[in-house]
Amino acid sequence: MSPSRKALLCLCLLLAAGTGLAQPKNPAERAALTAYLKEALHRDDSFQDRFEAEVWLTDMSARLSAIIKNPEDRLELLRAVHREAQAAELAPELVLALIQVESYFDRFAISSVGAQGLMQVMPFWKNEIGRPSDNLTDMNTNLRYGCQILQFYLKREKGNMRRALARYNGSLGKNWYPDRVFRAWRKRWYNGRLSYRGIDG
Repeated sequence: MSPSRKALLCLCLLLAAGTGLAQPKNPAERAALTAYLKEALHRDDSFQDRFEAEVWLTDMSARLSAIIKNPEDRLELLRAVHREAQAAELAPELVLALIQVESYFDRFAISSVGAQGLMQVMPFWKNEIGRPSDNLTDMNTNLRYGCQILQFYLKREKGNMRRALARYNGSLGKNWYPDRVFRAWRKRWYNGRLSYRGIDG
């Protein structure tokens, strides 16, 4: 791991106030997600923003300005979201909508069940996958965990984002949480149709 990446993994405390990422109750599903996270989080890929990403950053920075006032803070967060969403083959706009619902971009909030960070990652995952020293208070680490967990559930649900989001939240079989994320996406982050199943149904 490069020194710059190590430095990024040790920032400040991010404790988030959203609904929390539930631990899978099914032992087989928990084991599968644990194995997936171990593989995904041990990668040290370098994700370079393309020209399209720079256009996206300009657009999304304007949309985020009402929530995060400092332009440098906005761009730092948006670059991280874009990088980690692309690494997990997720739409960055949908990840932004999820963050809005989970923490409203508040890096210093905490849920009633202890979920941390922008994407409300539960700390037990660090020990579960054998990475106890990972810092979930770091923006980049939190985003990588959250995006990879969502991608795991998206694969599990064969591309149905509604069901994947419900699994992420621990409310499979109910629509209130996916509906909140989709409303946030449509209202603030819409940048063209998404190719996932389950968004409109």
